[in-house]
Amino acid sequence: MTIALIAHDAKKELMIQFCIAYCGILSRHILCATGTTGKQVAESTGLRIQQYLSGSQGGDQQIAARISCNEIDILLFFRDPITRKATEPNEMNLLRLCDVHNVPVATNIATAEALIMALERGDLDWREIGNPSI
Repeated sequence: MTIALIAHDAKKELMIQFCIAYCGILSRHILCATGTTGKQVAESTGLRIQQYLSGSQGGDQQIAARISCNEIDILLFFRDPITRKATEPNEMNLLRLCDVHNVPVATNIATAEALIMALERGDLDWREIGNPSI
């Protein structure tokens, strides 16, 4: 499975800690991330992560393009719900694309843990994602 990682500045440390905790599971999958998030997670965990531009420079749009092409299976997007950001329209588009293409998305650690545990159990078979009739 291909898992995309995005974290707002206030949530980057949480993403790092999440990836450390679930490094064993994540290491068995293809990971990609926006620039700063990917760099910090890779440095802290040793995980191989394809890094795109930072979110403010269009990295979230690069991930959105991969979602549109059915190249992302899961999105972990740790959002800061308190601080308003200029990039919110792009973020809403990203979440909309996940809905359109049936990509499971977690916007907080509780949901991310549920998705990762489902992935580990085999509940998220790649053939079933995007094909709700199975």
